[in-house]
Amino acid sequence: MPTALITGGTTGIGRATAELLHARGYQVAVTGQNPESLARARRELPGDVLVLRSDARLLADADVLAATVSERFERLDLLFLNAGIFRPAPVADVTEESFDEQVGVNFKGQYFALQKALPLMNDGGSIVFTVGIGARRGSPGATVGAATRGALLAMLPSLALELAPRRIRVNAVSPGATDTPLFDKLGVPRSGRDAMRANIPFERFGSSQEVAEVVAFLGSEAAAYLTGQDVVVAGGYGLGV
Repeated sequence: MPTALITGGTTGIGRATAELLHARGYQVAVTGQNPESLARARRELPGDVLVLRSDARLLADADVLAATVSERFERLDLLFLNAGIFRPAPVADVTEESFDEQVGVNFKGQYFALQKALPLMNDGGSIVFTVGIGARRGSPGATVGAATRGALLAMLPSLALELAPRRIRVNAVSPGATDTPLFDKLGVPRSGRDAMRANIPFERFGSSQEVAEVVAFLGSEAAAYLTGQDVVVAGGYGLGV
């Protein structure tokens, strides 16, 4: 039975991916930090999905996570590094605390989660990062979020080459505007959402399930010859600009 670890897997894209992979026969572990999201995931996800509290900023938590997954699964076939936060603010208003938090979760946290999980990865396995189109396309107030997610994209080719001798594929998925709880958390008004839709050729937001399908593909044998790539799932956003 294939195995998967999903960081940031209690809500949105991470949770949709957990549900999809479980339905396709995977043993799945997900991480989160918010107590309410963790409790909801434990109630609503299938009972054999391992739901773990893990703070991406803490290396000690990464050690505990790897040890727990090793004890439960022994090995991993798919590592989906999806955890991340977004604190939009103009440059003049970015605080050191906010800067350090986004670096800690979006880049440092994912980097060391990868490092700790790598010994568990089966040869021929798959690693997938969530990056997002903001790393390539500008958005006011997104400098730190874009930089910290973009750091994952920058290391993608080197990591793909490093792990190629083990036939471990390394790719990224970059969602565009996706209908997740993030919009509500950020307080994006209806008018703002309508303006975003107007720039998408399909004139709608993507769904978490649609992004999950891409992650599942990247983790499957169907993507056995695909590595070092960033797959954009954005409904054609930016075409013709």
